[in-house]
Amino acid sequence: MSNKPCFGRAFIKRSPVHALCFFMAIAILFQMTVFFSCIEISALTHGTGTSGTIPPFSHISASGSVWYNQSPSLPVALKGTSAQSAILINADTGEVLFRQNESARLPMASTTKIMTALIAVESLPVDTRVSVPPQAVGVEGSSIYLTEGEVLTLEDLLYALMLESANDAAVAIAMTVSGSIDDFAERMNRKAAELGLINTHFVNPHGLDDPAHYTTAHELAIITQAALKHDVLKTIMSTVRKTIPHNGEAGIRLLLNHNKLLRSYGGAMGVKTGFTKKSGRCLVSAACREGLTLIAVTLNAPNDWKDHTSMLDYGFSLYETIELCPVSAYEAPLWVVGGTSEYVMVKNTESLNLSLPKNRGTIRCYVELPRFIFAPVAQGQELGRLVFYEEIQGDEMKLLGELSLYAQYRIEAIEYSKSLLEKISDLLGF
Repeated sequence: MSNKPCFGRAFIKRSPVHALCFFMAIAILFQMTVFFSCIEISALTHGTGTSGTIPPFSHISASGSVWYNQSPSLPVALKGTSAQSAILINADTGEVLFRQNESARLPMASTTKIMTALIAVESLPVDTRVSVPPQAVGVEGSSIYLTEGEVLTLEDLLYALMLESANDAAVAIAMTVSGSIDDFAERMNRKAAELGLINTHFVNPHGLDDPAHYTTAHELAIITQAALKHDVLKTIMSTVRKTIPHNGEAGIRLLLNHNKLLRSYGGAMGVKTGFTKKSGRCLVSAACREGLTLIAVTLNAPNDWKDHTSMLDYGFSLYETIELCPVSAYEAPLWVVGGTSEYVMVKNTESLNLSLPKNRGTIRCYVELPRFIFAPVAQGQELGRLVFYEEIQGDEMKLLGELSLYAQYRIEAIEYSKSLLEKISDLLGF
């Protein structure tokens, strides 16, 4: 970030002595700030941190470069799962943390409904009123026993879909969104293509067995990653119990979530169970701790609850939450030209906390500030930033985050009174 100096008429029209002094001052400032910029780029280590927070910025002055040692703690061991196919990913980055035959095409039973829910919220407002079509009555498998003509909101149906795994709710949603099961399945397949999936194909919205209905653990994790970007779905998936109307009468339906992890695993936030005799036990789970969200998927896993607990424990053990920069950790003067003060203090007014792999490269912070600024300066004006990178390999750097640097108070511009010669020049238009 840099500001190019703009020299106004008032400076140029001054006496030669004033002009010479001014340009000498600018030259000195330029040389000093170039020196600081070189330190910023070339400085290496100014302290280490093994837990929690970065060394105080006051220790690194203008260089803006710091680093961490890797954490000495070791991750939890994970040898394998009972699943035919499994995967664990970082929901924020998509990074694969554990894999086991993750690209095998397999049936996925009711975990299909994650895509059904995703299509629904991307197609209609959740307060859309739905009149249950005849095709949704008496559907095979799990059901909340919808009746023809019964009116519910799309949100009610989504709760039934994700908590009770209601196949009739899946059909009602599909008919409302697309008019037919086939058209809705085509919509699901288009969405899969948009997500870059090549080993996933849908023929229905509920997941009942069909040879042409399949996915992989990895691609099901990607679908879940997309679904978790919708707050309404995150809320529904993490709900343990919910009541919805029953055929417009005074009675209600009580919906209970079948996901045991919501009651037994800290930070669990869903997502979906599934089972048919052909698919075996299928499970998609997600959990969030200290800002880090993980997604685990198992297909045909006899011991899925234990598998997911082990996978999530393993994933969280690979990370630690670091406060890269506390509030007001960096504070420095920035030269001001033409102001009532020679400098203004700038600092960060926000903190930066990230969950990062324990096994990581060097983390560096660079201070980006202009060489100087011209008055006036407003209080709270953004003047620079702190940029945090992780060294991946060689010269490759991964951007982790950034914080803005703000002026802490106002600096007024100096008002110069014009000399007689300047007034005459202005009058004559010179």
